[in-house]
Amino acid sequence: MAFQPIVPSKFRHVFGQAVKNDQCYDDIRVSRVTWDSAFCAVNPKFVAIIVEASGGGAFMVLPLHKSGRIDKAYPTVCGHTGPVLDIDWCPHNDQVIASGSEDCTVMVWQIPENGLVTSMPEPVVVLEGHSKRVGIVTWHPTARNVLLSAGCDNVVIIWNVGTGEAMITLEDMHPDIIFSVCWNRNGSLICTACKDKKIRVIDPRKEEIIAEKDKAHEGARPMRAIFLSDGKVFTTGFSRMSERQLGLWDPDNMEEPVSVHEMDTSNGVLLPFYDPDTNVVYLCGKGDSSIRYFEITDEAPFVHYLNTFTTKEPQRGMGYMPKRGLDVNKCEIARFYKLHERKCEPIIMTVPRKSDLFQDDLYPDTAGPEAPLEAEEWIEGKNGDPILISLKHGYIPGKNRDLKVVKKNILDNKMSKNTENTAPAVKTATSTPSIVSGTHFEAKLEEVLKEMKSLRELVSSQEKRIAKLEEQLSKMDI
Repeated sequence: MAFQPIVPSKFRHVFGQAVKNDQCYDDIRVSRVTWDSAFCAVNPKFVAIIVEASGGGAFMVLPLHKSGRIDKAYPTVCGHTGPVLDIDWCPHNDQVIASGSEDCTVMVWQIPENGLVTSMPEPVVVLEGHSKRVGIVTWHPTARNVLLSAGCDNVVIIWNVGTGEAMITLEDMHPDIIFSVCWNRNGSLICTACKDKKIRVIDPRKEEIIAEKDKAHEGARPMRAIFLSDGKVFTTGFSRMSERQLGLWDPDNMEEPVSVHEMDTSNGVLLPFYDPDTNVVYLCGKGDSSIRYFEITDEAPFVHYLNTFTTKEPQRGMGYMPKRGLDVNKCEIARFYKLHERKCEPIIMTVPRKSDLFQDDLYPDTAGPEAPLEAEEWIEGKNGDPILISLKHGYIPGKNRDLKVVKKNILDNKMSKNTENTAPAVKTATSTPSIVSGTHFEAKLEEVLKEMKSLRELVSSQEKRIAKLEEQLSKMDI
């Protein structure tokens, strides 16, 4: 790789190490679907892996500590009728995961606190809106219950999971298959990579493209695009000669790249994983047996090659642990969950330090699980940066609240339309009953009690009638 020498960096000597065999997850039949997603998602509690499933689609959810050989009969999340293509843990609730599938649906699941005891066929909510398979699902980084999905129908849909409804549908922006979608740091923009070789930066709430670059990479194979914390866009793709490339772009001027590097000649699509706290990008090629890492800086050549971690076995997919799931006492700066054909192997990246003290420079405050915004606030135009937490004493998970889905009442919509002419300021958003006070409340209560009494009498009389009819039937000579 013809990279320029690195400027002095504390990540120059990052030390990668695969864990011992007894800490791997063995005997897992990793999915064989030909789709370029990571097939694995991890958080501080669980590792989720898309697996082979007969007659539908499934993924496995294992508590992190449940390593070793996994029983063939281990329960799975198995509600999809077609293979699962992508999964993503909610950043604001470590027990909620979304999945996209070939059956054209997106499903959201609430995993029990200690993991699955029996297989889970019923999701909390099914999101239907795509006409072809759904290959990408990704949660909003700062707004609770906002989920983005992209399908092979070339449509991006942003959902409010709390109501089970589509808030934004982006059609006619992508003429071909969408390879990747990524939110920026505060979730105000998305960037997409498409089969038409264009990188687009989109404002989803205004439903407009604010920047795009044609032929960001000229090769025909899939591209990937992610946002960096300063708003720049980092891309991976292929040159016309099928060499793998990485590029850095400034959305304010997409004409010329900030930086482009040729890497090597290989077919594997490069999956980028980004750490916004340290500005390090890790590249994991599908089918590669290595993880390369780069530091992004403000000085030329902007993308600095750091090092490569190499193993013997090629990777089928890769999970990337959020910062709050790392062991700060061991100076761990990244942890990957590498998928083989039959197992999942954690790989730990550490920066060797002599001191046992907390290393402030390695662990600036990182995004915590608290969401600064609700879905309704985000759709109204508010933005919120991630709420940061310190990792000085390690991350202590709090209590996750259950995901509740409140379907909007169709009658409410009809009522609000009828009352719009008389009182345009009053609109009912959900079917929440209004709180009534004083004597009016007592009158309502009396009315309900009367109704209950009459229903009881009706049930009682019907029971007597049924008993009488049964008696008559038994006396008849059939």
